[in-house]
Formats: sequence, structure tokens, C-alpha cells
Amino acid sequence: MVKEDDYINIQLQNLANRLRELRSKKGYSNYEQFAFDNELPRAQYGRYEKGQDLRFSSLLKVLRALDISLEEFFKEGFDIKTPSK
Repeated sequence: MVKEDDYINIQLQNLANRLRELRSKKGYSNYEQFAFDNELPRAQYGRYEKGQDLRFSSLLKVLRALDISLEEFFKEGFDIKTPSK
């Protein structure tokens, strides 16, 4: 069984991995140029790719820049079961 804090950290890392993967597929070799080209705060976006927490509204802005829906974004890389209470 996965503890709740571990579950959150795992999912944040999954989110970071997915963002990096999609950015690379868009042809960006580094996060700074992607953030700059899409008018996202570079330092803040860099933290997202390192697995730090982010607001839902920020995620929506990033997904819009990646031209991907929430449904499509979460289809891959988020298969761990939620912790039991």
C-alpha cells in the first residue's frame, strides 16, 4: 500500500515526466525556450518539470501551450492506485 504523501510525490513526478515528454515531442530540447516561446514564467515552468506542486490553472495554461487536452494528458503515466484510507 502506498502512503498518501508518497502517492502525491509519485504523481507530481509523473506529471513532471509527462510535461518533459510532451515538450520534447514539440521539438523543444530545453524547458526555458518552451516557456519563453509560450509566455510562461521560465523559472516556474522549470519547477513543474522537476516535480514541484502547481496550481490547476497553471497546468491548464501549460497544456494549452502543449496543445493537449486534460483527458489526453492524463491518459499516460498516471496508473498508480490511490492510497487506502
